Amino acid sequence: MTAGVGSPGDQASALQPPAVLGPIVVGLGPVDPALVTPFLGEDVQFVSNPSPGDFAVAQGAIVRAAYDVDGPLLDRMPALRVVARTGVGVERVDVAEAEARGIVVATTPGSNARAVAEGAFAMLLSLVKRVPESHRYVAADEWGSGPVPVPGDAHGLTLAILGYGRIGRIVAGFATAFGMRVLIHDPFVQADDFENVSLAEAVARADALTLHLPGGDGELVPRELLATAKPGLVVVNCARAELISTATIVWGLESGQLGGVGLDVFESEPTHAHPLAHDPRVLLSPHTTGLSKAAMAATFQMAAEAVSKALPRS
Repeated sequence: MTAGVGSPGDQASALQPPAVLGPIVVGLGPVDPALVTPFLGEDVQFVSNPSPGDFAVAQGAIVRAAYDVDGPLLDRMPALRVVARTGVGVERVDVAEAEARGIVVATTPGSNARAVAEGAFAMLLSLVKRVPESHRYVAADEWGSGPVPVPGDAHGLTLAILGYGRIGRIVAGFATAFGMRVLIHDPFVQADDFENVSLAEAVARADALTLHLPGGDGELVPRELLATAKPGLVVVNCARAELISTATIVWGLESGQLGGVGLDVFESEPTHAHPLAHDPRVLLSPHTTGLSKAAMAATFQMAAEAVSKALPRS
């Protein structure tokens, strides 16, 4: 027999307290739930596409690199207690404002270091060996009608690594395996196994240059400094776009100071109609060198664990 309205069964149900929900964590930017939920804790609810209501009650957030965490966003999240930013940079997070509100800001250092190092070194080798130019030469049916692009040699090349953190150290190991001479410039860290040089000396002596320093202090390699380099310098930037501007790169390619350029970071992302897109001496990638399958899994695990550790529990 089905209980009618107002039956004892319904009255008992009405007296039941609502189910107690655990902390809510939101994803800001694309965050795969399968990569974070196993590390947040069984009582935590993860919301990958949060509504305004979710923002209002969220106690944690996992934030992708391109997402700004500023005062107006924090105003919409009054219950927020922890932000985990995927990556190591916090230039798009108002850290001071977060700290003033008692919000913990975490990053994921080292989780994608090998992936970025591999991507940067792959670009470097491709440019030194003139792979993009050779591909274009064959694809454009120019073979036999003019001189072929002559590959360079990795062995014996002088590589200056600007930034000797986790990524720079891995790149140095790759370079050593290929028989390159390695120069290190880092304003904070001294290398034990390689020659440490000033920025000016690094640029002047290098055959190739790879950037692995944080931004925030303006252009690291401006036109005036690039003018002191050997003609044909190869530059790879997988760090921050501001370290060498598009205008400087365009001048370098037009003047012959640059012989090849690899970019994984841009002044505006996503970039459209980039002025270097059709230059065969240039390799462009959509800020993905650090997004390999293994790196993504490690990054999201580290972010989720940082959030879980900082969440208030009853």
